[in-house]
Amino acid sequence: MSFRSIDDLQLTGKRVFVRVDFNVPLDEQRNVTDDTRIREALPTLRRVLQMGGKLIVASHLGRPKGVDPKLSLEPAARVLSELLGKPYEVLLADDCVGDGVRKMVKDQTPTQVVLLENLRFHKEEEANDPAFARALAENADVWVMDAFGTAHRAHASTAGMAPFVKERAAGYLMVKELEFLGRLLKSPGMPYVAVLGGAKVSDKIKVIESLLPRVSSLIVGGAMAYTFLKAQGIEVGKSRVEADKLDVARRALEAAERLGKAVVLPIDHIASTDPTGNAPVREVKERALPAEMMGLDIGPRTRALFAEHLRPAHTVLWNGPMGLFEVPAFAAGTKAVAETIAGLKDATTVVGGGDSAAAVQEFGLAKKMSHVSTGGGASLEFLEGKELPGVKALES
Repeated sequence: MSFRSIDDLQLTGKRVFVRVDFNVPLDEQRNVTDDTRIREALPTLRRVLQMGGKLIVASHLGRPKGVDPKLSLEPAARVLSELLGKPYEVLLADDCVGDGVRKMVKDQTPTQVVLLENLRFHKEEEANDPAFARALAENADVWVMDAFGTAHRAHASTAGMAPFVKERAAGYLMVKELEFLGRLLKSPGMPYVAVLGGAKVSDKIKVIESLLPRVSSLIVGGAMAYTFLKAQGIEVGKSRVEADKLDVARRALEAAERLGKAVVLPIDHIASTDPTGNAPVREVKERALPAEMMGLDIGPRTRALFAEHLRPAHTVLWNGPMGLFEVPAFAAGTKAVAETIAGLKDATTVVGGGDSAAAVQEFGLAKKMSHVSTGGGASLEFLEGKELPGVKALES
């Protein structure tokens, strides 16, 4: 990689601005319901503290339209304080720029961590406004980018402030993400099987085009599988289909055939007339679905077929659930695929963020994967071969 990691810097006495991704889910009482992203940032944050740097932490949360107390980073500050433990103290600033922040950083002691308030309270953050980027950089000698989940966005804190600091580096999480995902692009162990699911072909078509020349086979599940099945002339009932993407699906299938790559699609389904799980649920044992039914999960024969293709793999990429796994009646397919991938002994297994990451966490299988990405959109764009602004900004 053509940039430095945090290990390459001398941080003692320096003001170290670490861009993290604390865009965590909150419940109605504003408690953090999943602290994975905060935990993933800890190695980088602890490194700064251990080296005697002044640690300034910055993140966004949600999509506020101006200042919104419901999207304050205060819940994240509480969790970070608990995870860091004594003797460290987390101070939440009331803004991310301005005189108050300057004074807080100036008076900061070696055991204090300054967490800046939600960057997106300022519209200039997402606009990558140079004046705002410069204002953020006024409180930093070093910029450390460790928010892979936002690296595909050219925002002030993820890219724009890099030219205004003396030194820049990648945090440990960023390095880990780029190493694992980079391996999938450049030197995957073969056979290499990609498993794609989720709702929309439109979200994944660029990834499919990028993956087809590289993979041994491509497994497609989730709602997007019904667009592919429909493109093959198979009746899919009332299943979700992107009618305007049928030609795109056909072209992808034709490209796979030219390349001699198998595209493995569902051969049976768990179906219902109601996606909420409140109507009767039926196992449809054929590829075609009755006119009144919608496919909401892969069936047992498909689970076995997918497992058969996965078992020989030395590399697996999984992005997207196999069904509407949030509803218990339609979770079995996603769980079966997760368990198959987690059980592979000699394979590098990468879960590409988003709903797939949520699923392996929910099923207690995250630690059995080689890598679970913290960036759904960022990992997809990276695997498409796109240049990520947050990575480009790290290059000297």
